[in-house]
Amino acid sequence: MDLGIKGRSALMFGASRGMGRAFAEALVAEGVNVTIAGRTAATLDEAASLLRGLNGGGVQTVVADMTTAEGRQAALAACPEPDILLNNGDGEPPGDFREWDRDDWIRALDKMMLSPIEMMRATVDGMMDRGFGRIINIVSRSVKIPQGELGLSNGARSGLVGFTGGLARQTIARNVTINNILPGIIASDAQRDHVCKLAETTGRPFDDIWAERSAENPAGRYGEPAEIGAYAAFLCSVHAGFVTGQNLLIDGGQYPGTF
Repeated sequence: MDLGIKGRSALMFGASRGMGRAFAEALVAEGVNVTIAGRTAATLDEAASLLRGLNGGGVQTVVADMTTAEGRQAALAACPEPDILLNNGDGEPPGDFREWDRDDWIRALDKMMLSPIEMMRATVDGMMDRGFGRIINIVSRSVKIPQGELGLSNGARSGLVGFTGGLARQTIARNVTINNILPGIIASDAQRDHVCKLAETTGRPFDDIWAERSAENPAGRYGEPAEIGAYAAFLCSVHAGFVTGQNLLIDGGQYPGTF
């Protein structure tokens, strides 16, 4: 299927590894010109080398921390008029809410709610003026299946989801869609980091926890980053202009509810 987005431009935070990079790969293969933004130059360069090897759309990098005004400005200077925006970043590690102080909560809100909102504020009007825009936030299934040890992420990400639900209804008539992807267990670096932290806090072996999480999923496996990337790329296509304000689970059927 031709997604109809060849020649479009994408500004992508958190696209140097894992699900974000898989999304970038899918867009480059469709002829999209991508700018990947992140905090570590070496990781960005490695990802850019891989993406350029796909012989698709153009690829550039910018060292930028989305949680700072300077970082957001640097990213927008590199890609001032994106047609596609990816907001993606690490969550907070698991822990006990009794040990979190105000600074922990503010850090989580800056990282997972306020910074993505700032990026939408900086780009959405231009998208509407040009008559095309696709905004994807990679969030987490924890907004639908809250896990006690992920309270910082549960709270901050739920705030982002609530905000985008209102904004998405204001932009759709101008062909700008905003959707949230809610991954379940995906075989990514972030998932491995999460399981490492669980192993540290529980004293259980990493391999046992990793295998248990796979066995508990109806699919009997972890999802692959490429599956997230392909789904996100379709949401950016000309064929998905009627899909907006949605929180889209990709979790192997593990969420137990109907709605």
